Amino acid sequence: MLDWQAIDTVLLDMDGTLLDLHFDSHFWLELLPERYAQHHGLELEQARNWLHERIRREQGALSWYCLDYWTEQLNLPIVPLKREIMNRIGFRPGARAFLQALRASGRRTVIATNAHRDSLSLKIEVTAIDTLVDVVICSHDFGYPKEEQAFWHALQEVEPFDPQRTLLVDDSLAVLASAKRYGIAHLLSITQPDSTQPERRIDEYEATNDFSEVIHAL
Repeated sequence: MLDWQAIDTVLLDMDGTLLDLHFDSHFWLELLPERYAQHHGLELEQARNWLHERIRREQGALSWYCLDYWTEQLNLPIVPLKREIMNRIGFRPGARAFLQALRASGRRTVIATNAHRDSLSLKIEVTAIDTLVDVVICSHDFGYPKEEQAFWHALQEVEPFDPQRTLLVDDSLAVLASAKRYGIAHLLSITQPDSTQPERRIDEYEATNDFSEVIHAL
């Protein structure tokens, strides 16, 4: 498992890592297709299929995460729609205790998220997650998602860290691969980002669904 004696800085993804991805999954896969179908006079399945393909084309790009972009593209008020289901926002099991344990250990804790600022603000409003870490970094402020090497270079400028003594915890395998290319030595994935979906098998990286075992090692 992780060698905590070799880790000074912990970079943490937010959605699907610290927070349950169910909120985001429900929004993009259920609520948005429903409202898009109503707005454009489409059958629900037709709207769902079209949206799935349209959103998939942006995967890995900053636009994929940008609420302003989707508000314009879909002609729907994305942020107010998200507020309708904000009661679904919540921590993954053990995540709050994990953050508290990291803080008690004296390590630098940084949330590095691809979430749009408006989405980030909504989640902070519900969870106060920003109070549990040292700093929150939003990739939109850099103009690059975590999938691109430019993000890590920009992060290094504003939040200096030693890649060899840094841990990244992230549910996205594409982001973990990007971090590995940059040289981040310690990588941990999440097997069940969405509590309503089955656990994934992850062979490429160390992975957990139980922060308590990580806390125990810490």
